Amino acid sequence: MLRPAAIHGAGLGLRRSLLGPLQDWRASRERSDDDRAGAIDFFEVAPENWINVGGRLGKTLRSFTEAHAFVCHGLSLSLGGPAPLDETLLHKIRRLLDEHGVAIYSEHLSYCSDDGHLYDLLPIPYTEAAVDYVAARIRRAQDILDRRIAIENVSCYATPGREMSEADFTNAVLRAADCDLLLDVNNVYVNSVNHRYDAKAFIDAMPAERIAYLHIAGHYDEAPDLIVDSHAAPVIDPVWDLLDYTYAHCGVKPTLLERDFRIPPLAELLGELDHIRAIQSPRQVETALPFARREKVAQSAG
Repeated sequence: MLRPAAIHGAGLGLRRSLLGPLQDWRASRERSDDDRAGAIDFFEVAPENWINVGGRLGKTLRSFTEAHAFVCHGLSLSLGGPAPLDETLLHKIRRLLDEHGVAIYSEHLSYCSDDGHLYDLLPIPYTEAAVDYVAARIRRAQDILDRRIAIENVSCYATPGREMSEADFTNAVLRAADCDLLLDVNNVYVNSVNHRYDAKAFIDAMPAERIAYLHIAGHYDEAPDLIVDSHAAPVIDPVWDLLDYTYAHCGVKPTLLERDFRIPPLAELLGELDHIRAIQSPRQVETALPFARREKVAQSAG
């Protein structure tokens, strides 16, 4: 079974509306001597949006996957749903991942279908029975994909049938399924406000060794005590601060900026990616210093 490939830095979702600006960006990068400012270290796509896409669009996607690191983030597998696991979709996803050399695949720890697609990410009840149910489906999905799945903690607005905390439920699924985690920092912040819990305590409870990569995004304040995860606004300062706290907990992990609606000019998105790297940089130095000291001691002893 494939392990997650090496990605790093700050990534961006590859949206079709951005293809033109991104092609111009690639051309400008080829003419530039500065390989860091305005960089995009990896891209993320939803496989459902690209399965069986050929022609000009298919060739454009191929040109990106041949030149850049990619991850795939699923939208409709419905890991916690009552309907049978969609193994036909999984085989199609497997072909897309193999064709484009993508090792990392993630999906939401939620459900989005029953007798048809529900077009929303609905919360799985935080129960022991649900842990067993969803973990078995993740294990089956991993077998078909021949890859470890990174499951994403989702924003939610109700917790029906709750028998344990969200953090405990997430950890139980990770252990039972032996899968990885896509830790969405904005979703942690959103849920901490909506459900009145400590966001940093949730981050502390997540197993650093299972975190494949991170998501960060903007949201909408419906009321002082109700936040809607919108992916339609810039990241706010408290979420940036929580991202820095996350790096302190688990080390610097690849971080994907999500922007799906009200997409601004590419230059603005590149500025947010530079902000991610600015937060990552001192944390990377902190991680490297102990190793550098060990190397110096070893050389002295030799």
